[in-house]
Amino acid sequence: MKLSIEATRMTRIKPSASIAAKALANELVAAGHDIVDFTAGEPDFDTPEHISAAAYEAAKRGETRYTPTSGTVALRDAIRAKFARDNGLNYDRNQILVANGAKQVIYSALTATVEEGDEVIVPAPYWVSYPDIVLLNGGAPVIVTCSQEAGFKLTPEALEGAITAKTKWLILNSPSNPTGAVYSREELIGLGEVLKRHSHVWIMTDDIYEHLIYDGLEYVTLAAAVPQLYDRTLTINGVSKAYAMTGWRIGYAGGPRPLIAAMDKLMSQSTGGAGSVSQAAAREALEGPQDFVESSRQAFEGRRDLIVKLLNSINGTRCLTPNGAFYVYPECGAFMGKSTPHGKRIETDKDLQLYLLEAVKVAVLDGGAYGLSPHLRLSFATSSQRIEEGCRRIAVALEALR
Repeated sequence: MKLSIEATRMTRIKPSASIAAKALANELVAAGHDIVDFTAGEPDFDTPEHISAAAYEAAKRGETRYTPTSGTVALRDAIRAKFARDNGLNYDRNQILVANGAKQVIYSALTATVEEGDEVIVPAPYWVSYPDIVLLNGGAPVIVTCSQEAGFKLTPEALEGAITAKTKWLILNSPSNPTGAVYSREELIGLGEVLKRHSHVWIMTDDIYEHLIYDGLEYVTLAAAVPQLYDRTLTINGVSKAYAMTGWRIGYAGGPRPLIAAMDKLMSQSTGGAGSVSQAAAREALEGPQDFVESSRQAFEGRRDLIVKLLNSINGTRCLTPNGAFYVYPECGAFMGKSTPHGKRIETDKDLQLYLLEAVKVAVLDGGAYGLSPHLRLSFATSSQRIEEGCRRIAVALEALR
């Protein structure tokens, strides 16, 4: 009998599509190929110097030992101040949890709460890891398609139709990866009216792209827009995107004490606390000068305008203008059924993704990985020059299809 070391639960999930695509792009670059990489979900800027300096000074002071699992007191207090300042949310210290990235916060929350068969509502397009984390914990992701015509956003009617007696969580990501969609205060209030009628549903808001918002829009998180939901909302954020600190691995959350305590207990028996020096850096990010946040936001807004213009100039593509994050999600249905110059038929957006990589060395992600096809996801967290070159190559490749 053939033996396998892998647990059966591992068959429920697949590797992260975004991480796999980035790894392949890196391998091709290392092999000498000139790849225009639109896969990266991270800023292309360096961490601001004052943040790195704070980490260095912390290390010199000997702050290199274990921290409390939930995070240092200094960082949790900085997070409390940030939530109050930016979001109008007030938390006690024991309502704050620090983790090794926002992904660990999401994983810990679902692992600590989801029972076999519990349903978790996931609006699509979604970040690739949401459904798989639900599946790994024995839950059932309930995918609710949010069309391009609806701005890729969940409507109250669609939410109402998805809730059942088994619903445990709703996951809401604004600004969104992969579409850049941003929920207005009025839209959140509309969703809140539904959620107020279903007291058994908890809400997880992933606000990691909060500071990357464009066109002068107001950013609002659900627990602030609908205060009646504060006691069953986990508000998740981190320093990765706003401060170019993806490799420092610091995410955090504010939420109800019992939930935070359960997540803390889980982490105490799995990963322990986040790195002490990274926590010192995160504290400086939240408490120190904020000039970088605005300057990088302005840079991304300019890149957004450029990539949307260039993609929409390609015959057959349709790209909505995102209001946040650093992604575009162009529709590519016009190219389904066409053939490459070598006679291969394009049946799916995955086929189109592979064609672009093989034919013109442009790395993108397929919409199927995010739950809504036929689309492509491109990150504009790269220079304007690379955006122009990448879009030029994409135009050449798409015009060659017959």
